[in-house]
Amino acid sequence: MDQSEKLLMGIENILSVASDLVDEVARLKSVEEECKMLKEKVFMNQFTKAEQEVFALTIDGHSISEIQDILHKEECTIKNQRRSILRKLNTPSMTEAVQQFQNLHQEPLQKLIRTS
Repeated sequence: MDQSEKLLMGIENILSVASDLVDEVARLKSVEEECKMLKEKVFMNQFTKAEQEVFALTIDGHSISEIQDILHKEECTIKNQRRSILRKLNTPSMTEAVQQFQNLHQEPLQKLIRTS
């Protein structure tokens, strides 16, 4: 086997390894997305269905009056559900509650599992 053949075999090997790495990166990105979804689901499962709806709309930036219109609920009902959310999250404001949700993607999964 001459030097050119050895070089070609080496290049083929490198290309094969590179291809495997590209596949692994794609797989890891998929796993990361699945973890994000699971973190969100675990976080939201601490709320009732009605609280989940209110919180999801709050995350999307809707005001209390907009949430009332979307969900066809009274203001006092929305406010009670928001108070319940704050109590469950042990936070003083919806701004901080939304921040907790957004911070999920910066926390290790094990920390979230231990606190649930």
